[in-house]
Amino acid sequence: MKYHIAVILTDADRKILWVNNDFTAITGYSLSEVMGKKPSLLQGEGTDPTDVQRIREQLAKQEPFKDEILNYRKNGEHYPCQLSIYPVFDGKNELTNFIAFEVDGSEMSDPADVLSIGEKYQTSSLKSSDAARLFARLQYILRTEKIYLDPKLTLQKLANLLETNTKYLSQVVNFHGGMNLQRFVNNYRVNEAKAKILSQRNQNLTLFGVATQCGFKNKSTFYKVFKQTTGMTPMEFIKSHATENVGGR
Repeated sequence: MKYHIAVILTDADRKILWVNNDFTAITGYSLSEVMGKKPSLLQGEGTDPTDVQRIREQLAKQEPFKDEILNYRKNGEHYPCQLSIYPVFDGKNELTNFIAFEVDGSEMSDPADVLSIGEKYQTSSLKSSDAARLFARLQYILRTEKIYLDPKLTLQKLANLLETNTKYLSQVVNFHGGMNLQRFVNNYRVNEAKAKILSQRNQNLTLFGVATQCGFKNKSTFYKVFKQTTGMTPMEFIKSHATENVGGR
């Protein structure tokens, strides 16, 4: 029997960065609804506090573990959640993320199967636990080191930084990010550009000046990517925020 396996990627503080489609199938929550929140949002009145405390203690140890807890779907229905959680560390052995694999225990003929989810769950030729770890590391270095600001950043450079190969990295970003690597990196550049555009410290910069500081090589690419990502041109973005500021006074 095929069952759904939810994959949840969080930061070190357990705030959700990404979930897969199976998470939505099990819980009813979409990625946009849980982004930035903690998995505890799935707990309800019937969740045993001793289970919650035990899981917190296991997380604090920063070691892989398996457990179970009563969770609740978006519609209020409860279900037995079998889970397997793995910590992710950077090159300095500092905790950066947690990856959780969860299943609805009522769907499984043998709930103990969750004990080997990290090894059994695969996508294409990628082991899901390894792929999610790589995706977590990619997000971490993009967020903390801002390597996307380098206009000469390439797939090969990223693969070298992450100590992997280009084919594997591309597959991971396509699956976990839902887009190709170039578009994924450009999303970070656009978010950086939006912040700079709205910052009073950058009022003397032209839009192209902002673009070059955010890793874009030319003006046309910046305008095209900005509109693809935000649904508006940079000027429309500026005007929309000017309108909001006036309306909020």
